[in-house]
Amino acid sequence: MKSSASLTNRQKARPPAHTKLTVLGSTGSIGLNTLDIVRQFPQKFRIEALSCRNSIERLVEQIKEFKPRLVCVDTNEQVRELRETFGRGDSGPETVFVWGAEGLAQISSDPEVDLVVAGIVGAAGLGPTFSAVEAGKTVAVANKEPLVMAGELFVKTAKKTGAKLLPTDSEHNAIFQALHDEPPERIARLILTASGGPFRDLPLEEFEKITLAEALNHPNWEMGRKISIDSATMMNKGLEIIEAHWLFNTPVEKIDVLMQRESIIHSMVEFIDGSFLAQMGLPDMRVPIAYCLGWPERLPLKIPRMDPVSLKKLHFEAIDPNRFPCLSISVKAAKQGGGSPAVLNGANEEVVYAFSNEEIRFVDIAKTLASVMRKLDETLQQTATDFADEIPNFLLNIKSLEDAVQADQWGREQARKVLDIGRKVR
Repeated sequence: MKSSASLTNRQKARPPAHTKLTVLGSTGSIGLNTLDIVRQFPQKFRIEALSCRNSIERLVEQIKEFKPRLVCVDTNEQVRELRETFGRGDSGPETVFVWGAEGLAQISSDPEVDLVVAGIVGAAGLGPTFSAVEAGKTVAVANKEPLVMAGELFVKTAKKTGAKLLPTDSEHNAIFQALHDEPPERIARLILTASGGPFRDLPLEEFEKITLAEALNHPNWEMGRKISIDSATMMNKGLEIIEAHWLFNTPVEKIDVLMQRESIIHSMVEFIDGSFLAQMGLPDMRVPIAYCLGWPERLPLKIPRMDPVSLKKLHFEAIDPNRFPCLSISVKAAKQGGGSPAVLNGANEEVVYAFSNEEIRFVDIAKTLASVMRKLDETLQQTATDFADEIPNFLLNIKSLEDAVQADQWGREQARKVLDIGRKVR
């Protein structure tokens, strides 16, 4: 018995194995925050794989620091450049460089990887995130679009493979913490909070003059370009409603949005007994990311801490639909289901891209999305006519990744038609 106890003690004394990570989008906002956490806990995490599309110089520095086993970039030419940079040629490099969609699928499903941080912005993250789910990985879902475009498919596949979807967006992570395994029947509603963005107090008559620089100047959060613009239009909350519907198995009708100016309360859950549970903290994305990396444990993060005494007041306000029409457009798409959310996502990415290139005005974003969704309604109404067989199936149901991609592309094409932009769909 003494020998057995001694063995148990030795086992307990051994350092735990590293959690091996793939970071999709390592040079973006989510990726940079993830790597900052890894720096704080080198004994707990190891970077197995990184991916990057454009910021190659920053990626080079990450490779030097974290020495990943796998690196994925966008093109084969970038692979050649990286091999030249590290002076290893094509013969047996310590880091294996891969590229494109196949490369992303490889690093997302690699057998050695324990957890995948899905931080690629937009529809581009759909494929690699699904590869991770198909492989049964634990996935820190930081990008909204996969669950917006194909939520039912992701949830069903995760149940089949045993994959775990950990909500990493600050609002969904707050709900994840507050729910703490409470069953759906105990939930009265989920309340997503919104800062209101940079234009929450701007007179409506001034919206015609909004510039790109103003839209990117978020009052509370430091974020990438796309999410900053989505925050300014409140489209991000619409997408978050769709994502929350799938993550927490909650009807859209039981998901609300409130403005919380200080971005201190990140979301709340109201239960059927009238109780509210809210998750609070400073606006720092390292907190929800660390919660997912360490889950089900918590990590002792070295970050600025909230002082409740200094808060004085917290403000809650209803969302003005005239100021933020994108929210109601999103809610309608969420209730409609089928391919509607994917269509909306594609159209939104197209108009945000146009606005970020200063091809359109800020107010054209919501106007264009409304036009695209009206066109979708007209198309879907054909189901009651003799022309129902002409309606693409991907507009009615998303049964595969290809369906989601086609619905997304349909939305992009309609947006370009409304805007009369002739460039190729991205």
